[in-house]
Amino acid sequence: MGFTFPVSPARGDLIAVVAPATGVDRKRFEPGLAWLCEHYRIRMLPSIFDENGYLAGSDARRRDELASAMIDPDVRAIFPARAGYGSMRIIDQLPWDEFEKDPKWIVGFSDITVLHVEATARRIASLHGPVVTTLSSMSAHARGGFRELLEGRERHLCFPHLEPITPGTAEGVLVGGNLSLLVVMAAGGRLNLPEGCILALEDTTEHPYRVDRMLTSLRLGGHLARAAGIVLGDWVNCQPDGDGVTVMETLASCLSDLRVPVYAGATFGHGAMNTPFVLGGDVVLGDGQLVAKVTRGE
Repeated sequence: MGFTFPVSPARGDLIAVVAPATGVDRKRFEPGLAWLCEHYRIRMLPSIFDENGYLAGSDARRRDELASAMIDPDVRAIFPARAGYGSMRIIDQLPWDEFEKDPKWIVGFSDITVLHVEATARRIASLHGPVVTTLSSMSAHARGGFRELLEGRERHLCFPHLEPITPGTAEGVLVGGNLSLLVVMAAGGRLNLPEGCILALEDTTEHPYRVDRMLTSLRLGGHLARAAGIVLGDWVNCQPDGDGVTVMETLASCLSDLRVPVYAGATFGHGAMNTPFVLGGDVVLGDGQLVAKVTRGE
């Protein structure tokens, strides 16, 4: 079953900025919002700055804000202000059936992985990339490339110069995101990876033994068996414990027995370069790179 690609926004189209997770840091948020305003019309509620402990307001506020954006026929993309934690608390209360009739691009990473997972389960493409608060840390060139991708002018080459953990070649639809969020969605019975997919994984501030535990959990649940290949992104601040075992050694140990191609070194996740890419696009993994099979629009 192929993926549905939402209609790409053009300059001047309506973008919904929402806060489905942690509260918004205005100092980091405002420069990113200013860049978006240069290219698109923005729909944003004043309540986006609400706070409720570690959440951006109550569950009801965050749910209603996101749900309204999902079913608004004028909205062409949904752009979270930041990630953090909280999207999972409202995932089962959102109008996914209506969204499926007129999907919009869901953009983001980290906690936004839960929204990507739900879109993937319905075979709707989404965009793994920045949130508003991380736009200001991107170079002008990187922001331009992100805009080209969002607007449908996708580049063929996603990630060059990858390092093989298990060499080989595989083709499939690219899915995945943050490892921790994939694991908790699996625990909630909501992870539905396509058979033969290329699985993208990244994480931050997780000790190697915790990465081992999460990967083992996905393997025992049968989720890793659905992958035809795996591409690894950034593993930021995943420092060894006293035993000295590194996260890359852990990843190799946990993934090499799957007997599928595994490559590391892709620049996505919580590192300095969170290169955006389409979840739901067909790719080829091998020969030290990850390449889109066709560009959108061809």
